Amino acid sequence: MSDMKFPRGRTAVVGAATFGIGAAPGYEAIDLAVHASLKALEQAGLKPSDVDGLFTTLPQDPFSSLTIAEYLGIQPAITDNSRTGGSSFQIQAMWAALALDAGLCNVALITYGSNQRSASGGLVSSGGTPLVYEHRYKPMNPPSSYAMAAARHMHEYGTTRKQLAEVAVAARQWAKLNPDAFMREDLSLDDVLNARMVSDPLSVRDCCLVTDGAAAVVMVRADRAKDLPGMPAYLLGSASATWHRSIGNMPDLTVTAAKDSGTRAYAQAGVKAQDIDVALLYDAFTINTILFLEDLGFCAKGEGGAFVDNGGIAPGGRLAVNTNGGGLSCVHPGMYGLFTMVEAVEQVRGTAGARQVPGARLAIAHGNGGVLSSQATAIFGSEETL
Repeated sequence: MSDMKFPRGRTAVVGAATFGIGAAPGYEAIDLAVHASLKALEQAGLKPSDVDGLFTTLPQDPFSSLTIAEYLGIQPAITDNSRTGGSSFQIQAMWAALALDAGLCNVALITYGSNQRSASGGLVSSGGTPLVYEHRYKPMNPPSSYAMAAARHMHEYGTTRKQLAEVAVAARQWAKLNPDAFMREDLSLDDVLNARMVSDPLSVRDCCLVTDGAAAVVMVRADRAKDLPGMPAYLLGSASATWHRSIGNMPDLTVTAAKDSGTRAYAQAGVKAQDIDVALLYDAFTINTILFLEDLGFCAKGEGGAFVDNGGIAPGGRLAVNTNGGGLSCVHPGMYGLFTMVEAVEQVRGTAGARQVPGARLAIAHGNGGVLSSQATAIFGSEETL
């Protein structure tokens, strides 16, 4: 798809909500997703019956878009339950924007929910065929794969465990400003460095949470958005890229396909990394944030460790990153990408409360799927960016 053909600013999010963050016993994944959807629709001044484009994926339901349509009692013209892991939702936002702009639907709902903490206490499984070159070594995936990327980055560029810990501490400092975040207790660099090792060099505090939770966004065409009560957050660009599936086939453990998805999303939006006010990055592990800061152009390759050092991405730092607390301290119900989009929308709307970045006009919401595999980047802007 030519970057010039993306409908820049011609669609907008008019409802964005979360539900059940942390632990939500008694709810199935679909219940959580529907509750978040109803909140987002109410915020937008719409009803379930208004939805004619449904984009979703549920952890263990290959027919999730059909199931949620039935649950909501709607008959959408378009359904999609593509699953690329945590990047699924940025990709769905891209397809929703194209469908809305083409007139194939009028109201698009993107939703996700998981009860992985209450139901199983473990990470959502990626399923599928065992990876032939890896499973015989019995890796503790996903941590082992991300640990390899972290170790390689440390070897290539001198990145330190302290710099990884800076990512976790910054996320916690943002989470302390977010009343919905699951983990809000004090966290120091020493706490991270002395925590139980999971897969060297990653300790348990370098790894994302295991929580329940759901999120939803509602998108419409920009001309309609102005007539709805929900303040619009315009989708200026959205692109994805996939370079590998298994970590054994990743061309370079220190470079992700975010370099590709980000380049195209920036071109679509007509902005550069230095224009971004808030970056919501998929921090399943602390190394992710460093890699994505580099690959999305916020600093040069190899300089991510120095960029985050000394509170560089904490409140008051050089760049506001993961202002909701991220997957490390706010919420991580298996697939986290939709939560980055909700937070991006809140920031450009100016409705993020104590964690609001003053004057935020542009926010990037990045999704990561698999083991640094599928990468997807969405850029949201306020009305003054059009």
